[in-house]
Amino acid sequence: MSGELPEYYFRVRENGAAVFRVDTENRQRRIEMDQIAVVNIRNGDIKPQGDRTLSDADLTVIQDWMAERTALLAKRDIDDIHRAVDHMNLTTQWAQSRATADQLEAVTDDLLLAMHDLRSVLVRKKADRLMKGDD
Repeated sequence: MSGELPEYYFRVRENGAAVFRVDTENRQRRIEMDQIAVVNIRNGDIKPQGDRTLSDADLTVIQDWMAERTALLAKRDIDDIHRAVDHMNLTTQWAQSRATADQLEAVTDDLLLAMHDLRSVLVRKKADRLMKGDD
């Protein structure tokens, strides 16, 4: 390990993280991690662990982490969508140039339904945005 360790460690979970305070100032000079809270990014909950009361400093660090994590996840979502568009283009090229009749038979209905569903949602959302712009 290099340099100094951070004062807090966030163990990422599906909807947030478990928050630990990192302690290296003990007799054995071991790294100790004391869980101080559990956070939920989706609803903004910060739940102290046990009987613990979080300090203002704890809350500030946790809220900053939550804001950074939310921004990172949003950025990843958009990146995933751009990758999906690329993958759709690659799928089109595959279907046109390399797919066998059996391969196409195996995936055509699923692809058509998924594309129809996506198109329906996109058209409805676009219409909603256009209608809001007319108001």
